[in-house]
Amino acid sequence: MERTSILYFLLLLHFCCYPITSIGYTSNTATINLFSPQNSVTYADQQYLEQNYSNALEAYKTALQDPSVEPTYVYKKLALCEAQLGNAIPAAEYAESYLVNDYKPTFLFDEGFAEIQNTTEFQEVVNLYTSRMTIWSFGYLYVALIGFYIAIIINFNRKIDKIARFLISAFVFIHSIFILHIFLSVTNYQFQFPHSYRMSICFSFLYGPLLYFYFKRITKQYEFRKADLLHLLPTVLMLIYMIPYYMLSGSEKLEIMLNRAGDDSNSANLTLLVVVVGLKLASLMIYGYFIRKLYIESKRNKDLRTNNKKWQRNIYIIHFSYIITYAIYGALIIYDLDSGFFYHLQVVCMSLLVVFVGYSANVQPNLFSGLYSFDNQLLFKYKKSGLTRSLSQELKEQLIRLFDEEKIYKDNDINLEVIASKLNTTRHNASQVINEHFQVSFHELINTYRIQEAKKILDDDKKNNLNIIDIAYEVGYNNKVTFNKAFKKDTRLTPSQYQKVFVKS
Repeated sequence: MERTSILYFLLLLHFCCYPITSIGYTSNTATINLFSPQNSVTYADQQYLEQNYSNALEAYKTALQDPSVEPTYVYKKLALCEAQLGNAIPAAEYAESYLVNDYKPTFLFDEGFAEIQNTTEFQEVVNLYTSRMTIWSFGYLYVALIGFYIAIIINFNRKIDKIARFLISAFVFIHSIFILHIFLSVTNYQFQFPHSYRMSICFSFLYGPLLYFYFKRITKQYEFRKADLLHLLPTVLMLIYMIPYYMLSGSEKLEIMLNRAGDDSNSANLTLLVVVVGLKLASLMIYGYFIRKLYIESKRNKDLRTNNKKWQRNIYIIHFSYIITYAIYGALIIYDLDSGFFYHLQVVCMSLLVVFVGYSANVQPNLFSGLYSFDNQLLFKYKKSGLTRSLSQELKEQLIRLFDEEKIYKDNDINLEVIASKLNTTRHNASQVINEHFQVSFHELINTYRIQEAKKILDDDKKNNLNIIDIAYEVGYNNKVTFNKAFKKDTRLTPSQYQKVFVKS
C-alpha cells in the first residue's frame, strides 16, 4: 500500500513538472506512443519549424504508423526532414511516395531539397516525375503534328485513288499517334494528360495490314472483299481487351501510371509489355514478308513509272528499317536488357517515314496512287486494245499533222468519229491515241488548240477590229458563251479582259 502511494506521488509530480503540450515528446519511442498520432503531427510540425529535424522525423514516423492519419502530408514532411539531414535515399523514397499519393511535381523544386538536389538518387525521382523538353522530344512532337496534318491532306486529295489514300493516310495517322505517345512518355507529360494512358497500344497490329493492302492496291488494282476484314481481328481483340482501361477515369489512370513509374519490376506490366511487343513484332514480320513479295513484283511491272517505283522502294526500305530496329528493341525487352538507344531508334525510323510521306505528298501526290495515277489509268483502260506501239506512234503523228497543218479543230462539227475517219482507224483507237500521248480527253484537246488559235488572233488584232463572237466562230465555236467559258478556263480571263491586259500592253 505504501509502495502504491509512492508511485502515484511520482506520477503526479511528473505531470506537474512538464506541460501537457510537450510531455513525452523525446526520442523515447515508448513515451511518444502514449499520445495520439494527430498530436505527433502537431508536435512534429513544431519541431520542423524550430529546425529540430531529427525529433520531427521521429514524430512523423510515429504518425505514419496509424491508418487514420492521412499519409500524403506526412510523406511530404518526411521527405523534407530527410533532405535537411542530408539523407538522399530516404528523402527520394518519401518524395516519391508523396507524388504517388498527390501528384504535384513542383514539390521537388522546394528549397528544402537544396542539400540533396544534385544527388543521383534525388535526380532519378525528378527525371521520373517532372515534365521536361529536349531537342529530341520536341522533334517527336513536331513530327507527330506534321503527321496528323499530312494524314488529313492526303485523305482529302481527290487526285489520289480513294482507297489508296485512305490506307496510306491511316498508316501515317497511327504512326503519328505512336510518336505522340512516345513524346508524352519521354517528357512525362503523360501525367498531365492521363487519358493518354496506353492510347497507341490498340493500333499495334494495324501497321502491317495497312501497308500490305496499300501496296496491293497500287500495284495490282486490288478490290477488297469481306474476307479481308479478318485482318482486323487482332486489332479488334486488343481493343476489347483495352476497353476496361480506356473507360477508367483520369484520376484512376493517373494512379496506375504513377504506381508503374516507380515500379519497374511489376511483373504484370512487364508481362503485358513482352506479350504486346512479341505479337506486334510477329505481325510486322508476317506482313513484311508479303509486302516484300509485292514490292519485288512491282519492280518488274512495266506499267509502273520510274517515280512510282522509287516511291515504293523508299517506303519499303524505311518500313523494313523500322521492323529491324523494333525487332532488336523487342529482343532487349524480352530479355530484360537496356533498350534505350533502340527504343529511340525505332521511333526515328517511324518519324522518317512520316516526313518522307509528307514531302512526297507536297511534291508529287500522284505517286500515292501507283497504277491508279492518271497516266496508268489510261494504260489499264486500253490494256486489252489491239493497238500496237508502232501503230499508236504513227497515228499520233498523223493526228498532230491534222491539228497543226489542216487545223481541223476549226470545224465546229468536229467529233471523235470524224477524227477516226481521217486517221483511217476506229473511234476506240483514236481515243486511245489522244489519251496516251496527250494525257487529255478529245474535247480537252480540241479546246486547247482552239484557245491557242484564239490567243494568236487576239495578239495580231492590235487595233481591236474583230468582235469576240467573230473570233469564236473563226476558231470553231458555235456561240460566244461556250467560247468565253473555255477561254477563261485556260487563261483565267475572258477574251475581252485578255485584250485589255495583254494585247494593248
